[in-house]
Amino acid sequence: MNRRNALHVLAMAAGMSQLPSHALDAKSADSQAMATRKIPSTGELLPALGLGTWQTFDVGTEAAGRAPLENVLREFAALGGKLIDSSPMYGRSEEVAGDLIATLGLREKLFIATKVWTSGRVAGVAQMEDSMRKLKARPVELLQVHNLLDAETHLRTLAEWKREGRVRYIGVTHYTPSAYDTVAKVIRAHQLDFLQINYSVGEREAEQRLLPLARERGIAVIINRPFAGGELFRRLRNTPLPSWATEIDCSSWAQLMLKFVISHPSVTCAIPATARVEHLHDNMGAGLGRMPDEKMRSRIAASVT
Repeated sequence: MNRRNALHVLAMAAGMSQLPSHALDAKSADSQAMATRKIPSTGELLPALGLGTWQTFDVGTEAAGRAPLENVLREFAALGGKLIDSSPMYGRSEEVAGDLIATLGLREKLFIATKVWTSGRVAGVAQMEDSMRKLKARPVELLQVHNLLDAETHLRTLAEWKREGRVRYIGVTHYTPSAYDTVAKVIRAHQLDFLQINYSVGEREAEQRLLPLARERGIAVIINRPFAGGELFRRLRNTPLPSWATEIDCSSWAQLMLKFVISHPSVTCAIPATARVEHLHDNMGAGLGRMPDEKMRSRIAASVT
């Protein structure tokens, strides 16, 4: 069973093939709700599945290029999604996301996160102002220092902006284990609300130190690369989904891998990116139903690795 076949099974099981794309079937909607997690610093709840925009939202102004993304955003909100993550590093993603969110009238329903990715206070302030303009989000929910670039400078600015109400939450991000020692030093030295880091059943280094440290420090965790940059799908393309996946209400590898991620006690939200509605439905299904316990998490890891 590959991702396409698994999606067909999911659609048949949930009745999606007979419904408008903006709705779950009534039975599923009544009996299941999207899993949520608390932001430790405030207690605010976030759905455990969000949406990344890297590569997928970096399109032009043409309607043909933006139409699939508009559908994805509409469905994302309809299925209970809230957190959308972007960055000035992602080409035109902020601008495209901001335009489509405004077109759909979704601003009040979403939790918008972006980043600062430059050096120097003046350049950082200018870039963050530009990001808020593009995203049409003032204040923005979360601003993060992307890959720790000039982190000390930007975190001073972000602390000021948070006190002034220009941003609700602040944090830092990275995506590679080689930076974990520096990440650990930064989150010990600063009062942060969020850490965004890579973690998946195929990239588990964050379990050793950063995820426990974030929990100790009361920091929410956003997970990027929940499929190890797509490598896990390539590895599993000829591997049937285990029959025991139904024990935690999974009908695809994507759901099994995402449930592994969001069931970790330190994780607040995972942000898989997609430009396809069928993949969005598949991913969001991981926020429904039973979650794996530690024994099942070990079983998932063994089946993938």
